[in-house]
Amino acid sequence: MRKYILASVLIIFAFSFGLAQPGSSPWLTNTERAKFETLRIAGSEALFNLDYETARKNFKEMAQAFPNYPAGPQFLADSLWIETLYQTRRLQSSLYGGDDSFYSTSDDKVDPAIVDQFRTLTRQARLLAEARLKQNPRDPEALYFLGAIEGLKASFEEAVERRHFAALKDGSDAVERHREVIKLDPSYHDAEITIGLYDFTVGSLPLPVKLIAGVAGFHGSKKRGLATLERVTREGRWVRDEARTLLIVLYTREKRYAEAAAIGKELAAKYPRNYLYRLEAADALVYQAALERAASQNHTTATTAIEKEAFATFDSLLKDKAVRDTAARAFDLIHFKYGEALMTAGQYDRAAKEFLAAAEVSGAQQGLATMAHLYAARALDLGGNRNDALTQYRAVLARPNVYDAHDQAQTGLKEAFKKKLT
Repeated sequence: MRKYILASVLIIFAFSFGLAQPGSSPWLTNTERAKFETLRIAGSEALFNLDYETARKNFKEMAQAFPNYPAGPQFLADSLWIETLYQTRRLQSSLYGGDDSFYSTSDDKVDPAIVDQFRTLTRQARLLAEARLKQNPRDPEALYFLGAIEGLKASFEEAVERRHFAALKDGSDAVERHREVIKLDPSYHDAEITIGLYDFTVGSLPLPVKLIAGVAGFHGSKKRGLATLERVTREGRWVRDEARTLLIVLYTREKRYAEAAAIGKELAAKYPRNYLYRLEAADALVYQAALERAASQNHTTATTAIEKEAFATFDSLLKDKAVRDTAARAFDLIHFKYGEALMTAGQYDRAAKEFLAAAEVSGAQQGLATMAHLYAARALDLGGNRNDALTQYRAVLARPNVYDAHDQAQTGLKEAFKKKLT
């Protein structure tokens, strides 16, 4: 259940920056809304470009300028949540998509102070939205905010606190709120991003869990969820890029790799400082090449070209001046993902070198460095370099245990790693 929910909710609930259409008695005057929009756009663009300091600056100014409006504390909670994902390497979804070992223990606990701050901000935003609803229970803007806050809580509960059914409950409440918004204003497609995500998430649960969720009143459909999100990308007003971001993850899960890569490249061009979009696009390209190679049972000119494009993306991320300020702090992750791509392509010697480069990056995240040694060992095994593989398995055991790395290394010492058949 963990991986299914995490990969689905990882990105989008946190990006609920859309607002419902102002009603007959608007919350903000036209002048106030103009200022608000300036701050919202600047903060949102900064967040997409991984510039958390600038995002917070704009959202704090928003909270101070409009103390009775829930957007300020909600967006501050959004940015705190997204930065937490980024710092714990959960914002790059594919890092957790291929191996259970990346999601098997709680070694990456988040600072309790961050949890407290998040809860304080979401509580403040919720109280402001509820105060508005007491005056007008059918206010679409207040309903939208309340649903967005509940959805944000669901994401936090799942990926940070690992409270899976609490996440389902709050996610369900968010959907109900946004369905109310749609009833009041059928043209407000931005509210459908929550509905579409929830549909896909519940529809993706393993059958035993889905049956339990169904008894508890949680129902969903992957097909319907995807169709809803695709409509948001076409007809949404504020959250088109948020919906596109989510579709990268969901298309990848559905093995629609070419579509995922295309969206990743589009968003990378729009937000050049966000190297994660380029990583997602490169991942998707590698898997697309593997899919085509399996179908043809051989390398073709097309698959070779796709792989070359993916590898060129990784190379550019390690050298590109446009993303140096942000990507330089994540060279360990880039090298690691490059190694995974090479291993998927069957280039095991090159893959091992990239994994070792990830482990050797100055300031590399300790957990990722441990896993890099493990993956280097596996790549060396697959390449027939058993002695070097044994050295790397022992290196894993000499490091602090993260995830289930020590168990995996012990297994590798007993028997050479073999590629799983799919």
